[in-house]
Order: sequence, then C-alpha cells, then structure tokens
Amino acid sequence: MRADAFLDEALAARQAAGLRRSLRIVDGAQGPRIQFEGRAVVSFSSNDYLGLAAHPALAEAAARAAHEHGVGAGASRLISGSMRPHHELEERLAAFKGTERCLLFTSGYHANLGTIQALVGDGDAVFSDELNHASLIDGCRLSRAAVHVYRHRDVDDLAALLRNVRGRRKLIVTDSVFSMDGDTAPLATLCSLAEQYGAMVMVDEAHATGVVGSRGAGLVEALGLEERVTVQMGTLGKALGCFGAYVAGSDALVEYLVNFARTFVYTTALPPPVVAAAAAALHIVEREPQRRESLTRNGARLQEGLKELGYRTSAEVGHIVPIVIGDADETMRLSDALLADGVLALGIRPPTVPPGSARIRATVMATHTDADVEHALSAFAVARSAFGAGAAWLGSART
Repeated sequence: MRADAFLDEALAARQAAGLRRSLRIVDGAQGPRIQFEGRAVVSFSSNDYLGLAAHPALAEAAARAAHEHGVGAGASRLISGSMRPHHELEERLAAFKGTERCLLFTSGYHANLGTIQALVGDGDAVFSDELNHASLIDGCRLSRAAVHVYRHRDVDDLAALLRNVRGRRKLIVTDSVFSMDGDTAPLATLCSLAEQYGAMVMVDEAHATGVVGSRGAGLVEALGLEERVTVQMGTLGKALGCFGAYVAGSDALVEYLVNFARTFVYTTALPPPVVAAAAAALHIVEREPQRRESLTRNGARLQEGLKELGYRTSAEVGHIVPIVIGDADETMRLSDALLADGVLALGIRPPTVPPGSARIRATVMATHTDADVEHALSAFAVARSAFGAGAAWLGSART
C-alpha cells in the first residue's frame, strides 16, 4: 500500500460529501466585472470592497517602487529587509488607526498567529468568539494557552468564562466584522468585560479596515475604543486592494512583537512595490469617503432586494450579505444557477462555516453600478423561480 494513499482517500471522502474545492481561473484584473473561467461575469465574490485592486494610482506607485527599491526586500525585517517604505507605511497606518505604533506582517494569517502566540502561552487563557476567522482560531490553538470559545457575540457567555477561568494572562480575541456573516462584534461591552476581569482585547479588523468608521479606520475607530483595545490587526489585501497585514497598538506592544512574534521575525519582509501600493490605497481611503458611501448604498440595496425576493439574509446591513442555505449541494446548485445568469456569487461550505450552514456569501463593491446590483437581483429572482418557493431555505417573497 502506498504511504500516501490517504491523500486519495481524503479527497474522495470530501468529494462524496460535496465539499471538495478546486482552483478556478480569473483572467485580467480584479474588479466588479471580471473574466471568470473564460466568461464575463459581474463579481459578488470579492473582498476588494473599495475597488482599489486595479486602481491606476496603486499600479503606478508599485511600478515606481519597483524601479527605486527593487521587487523584493531580500531578507526579514530584522536582518536587512527593513526598508524605508516599510517604516513610512507603518507610521501612516499608526496615525490612521490612532495608535502609537504599527508593525507590518506578510499576511493576516501571519499577523494573527504571531501576535496571539507572542501574547499568551502555557498557563494563560484565551477567549475566542465561536465564529472567529480560521487564523484567529489557529493562533489560539497554537499558542498553547487554554482556549475558551464563547457563543457568537454572547457577552453573557463570555462574562461567565472570564469570571470562572483562571490564567496568568487573559486575552479576548474577536473579529470586528465577521467575514461569513457580515455582523459586528459588541466591542464596547467586550472592552468593559476585559477591564473588569483584567484581560487584553485583540480585534481583527480585516473586513472593516478601509470600510467602517468615519475615516474608514475600522469598527474600533467607529466606536471610539482606540484607548481600550490592546491590539488592532488589519489587512492590506481586502478593501486596500493589496497584500499583507499590520498590527497597531502601543509602542511597547510593537517592540514586544518585533522580539517575540515568530511569524514576523522569521519571514521575508513585504516587497517594496506592495508596500508602496498599500500607501497609495491608504491615501485614497483617507481622501475619497464617497467610496464608503457607495459601498454602503450598494450593500443596502442588495440586501433589501434579496429580502423582497424571499431570501433570508443577515439582520445587519453591510458589505457582506450572507444567504444561508444549509445544505452544501443546494448551495452549490444555487451558485451555479447564478453563474449561468452571469453573476459570480460563490458558495461557502464547511469547514469554512459550521456544518449545516452552507451559504452564498455575496459581497458588494463600491464600484458596482446600480445596474450591476439589479443584474444580481434579477439572477436571484430567476434562481428562486427555478428552485421553487417550496425550498426550505426560502422565505415568503414580499408583494
């Protein structure tokens, strides 16, 4: 028997469960309308919320940086890869987030794993929302701290855990905007509980950076909690249209991470063109609030239209609009029906979401036109007719 026979067995099992994934090709640049598997579609499956991934200003900034600084950093930040563009972007991000310092990481996954493992370990306790992103979950597990999972957004459950759990250090970790549900964490209450029980608070702003708050700095900014949150993490690869991540906080926090966050210490620094493009994106976020206004308007119209058609979506209005189907096969059938009508709204299945909660995760962009949103709603209407009003995951359409 082959030593790697388990590979085929595992893939076959995932195929039988309707959960096997495959890579599909996008030709050309990202945007509200893309070439997907050789056909033109309107995309509602992108995290490029502000439409910056193909913005000319970002491309020009990246090209200039490539000519001036090269295409690679050549080393980790603590060796010889800490280049001036890195420091300049960190200073700008700290000002943007309202913190003393900021530190760049090569991805959001790296930022979460490295930060959590640096802050807590054996003998400590970490408290995690049950619907946190996989990178937060893995960071908690790999930290070797005792992990306590509280029910989604349930502050009473969290309070009971904080009250009854002992630990040298305590850390509460949460997404600000939850990536698969589009709802937000009760951050003000989390901060109050942290202060009551002597815990630190770490907030993942991946899906809020550039989007939420009067300046687009995230939910922490929107709620005025900058002085009460220990760690603010965010990404450069979603609304900012680039790649990489950052952690913002106190001077002491950043110095600590420089010395103890293994995913920072032992990773090659971000390429200068990426850093320059992110700086250009930040400039646009700060100077074009109309992009956030357009994003909010598009999200509200899509959600309202789906409700009128009888689809069940989240209670909170935002740029992430989940349509929970439940069954994985039904979810993919709906996704395929939408694609046949020129709308890319991909299905999300376990293990990305809990078993029995497979869904279409529709995301809007600031650069979607009114016609794009109406096209999507028309496709959902056609799909509703095809599936029939008796589908268990459909409610009653408004008349």
